[in-house]
Amino acid sequence: MTTLYQTESKQTLTDPATIKDFLKSHGIWFEQWETPAQLTQEASQADILAAYADVLDPFMAANGYQSADVVNIHSGIENYQAIREKFLAEHTHSEDEVRFFVAGQGLFWFNLDGTAVFNVCCEAGDLISVPQGTKHWFDAGPVPNVKAIRIFSDTAGWTPHYTGSQVEQQYRAITL
Repeated sequence: MTTLYQTESKQTLTDPATIKDFLKSHGIWFEQWETPAQLTQEASQADILAAYADVLDPFMAANGYQSADVVNIHSGIENYQAIREKFLAEHTHSEDEVRFFVAGQGLFWFNLDGTAVFNVCCEAGDLISVPQGTKHWFDAGPVPNVKAIRIFSDTAGWTPHYTGSQVEQQYRAITL
């Protein structure tokens, strides 16, 4: 179940419409799509993109996105802890970070100016668009299992720009 956790009030939201409204009020786009495809752990990037082409292609065309790829994070990945550390550091991007979760789950953390830090546990079916310049970090968890389609205007825009704030250190105990 998709959840949104507010660290200051310790309130957890579980209603998809309420989560969508909360995120929208902070400029973050959130939708839920169907995920009917049955994907194996070994499913290739081409297989995953083909399975969702009927919804992905019109979405990309309507919003000016040029390319997509697949991130498949699981416990069998070599050097996962090192990879995880890169995602766990607060950063921004020079373009929107758009992810469609097709399997598993991951935790997006947000540190927005004037707002208490909050996180969204995204799972299969969740589409989230983190606006360019938004301070955030991502956790696939200590035992990762996430397949997500990454959608780009320009893949160079995905390069992380680390803030160096280390605010994420305060929240390391909260994970999947």
